[in-house]
Amino acid sequence: MSLVELIAQADERALAVSALACLDRCVPLLGGDDEVLRPLWAGLADGADGETWGECLEQARAKLPALFDEPGEDRAVRLARTMLATAPAVPVGTAVREWADTCSLASLRIHRLLEVVAPADDADTDADTDAVDSRRAGRTDGMSPLVAAELRRQITVLELLAGTGPGGLRRVLAVSTEGRRVLRAVVSRRARGRV
Repeated sequence: MSLVELIAQADERALAVSALACLDRCVPLLGGDDEVLRPLWAGLADGADGETWGECLEQARAKLPALFDEPGEDRAVRLARTMLATAPAVPVGTAVREWADTCSLASLRIHRLLEVVAPADDADTDADTDAVDSRRAGRTDGMSPLVAAELRRQITVLELLAGTGPGGLRRVLAVSTEGRRVLRAVVSRRARGRV
């Protein structure tokens, strides 16, 4: 089943977890530590209501850099900021479905941008969006390793949530943590290359 189909079939909790997992993997771009989103994860595990989620979301936003474009900021960082900025105050209904879709696309585009070395490829283009959309729909031929790994993580997260009960969240966290370590290494290597 393609990622697009899995997102379409997911319930609200699975969508919120999926979106948060995408954001969690991209936190290194925002300068956040591994614990900055922990209250949001705990809220989802406990079945947090809108008020609790909203409070945790505002705490996370306060700990991460401001939600606006900084001079010289690259496209990958702007996409990560968008993921955090678009998180709904209450993760239900259309808002959480849109957030899950936004985070899925943004995370794949971030991984694509980080894998590309040439600065010209750092631009946001229609071809870039089309390429990511086709991957989510199941066309994976010629996909780069970093993007392929992120696509697998997103699919795995939704499959875990569809096939298990509450224990699935622990396994989702493990998948997300592994992805965050990979991205942190890529970001670190990229920063060394710019010095």
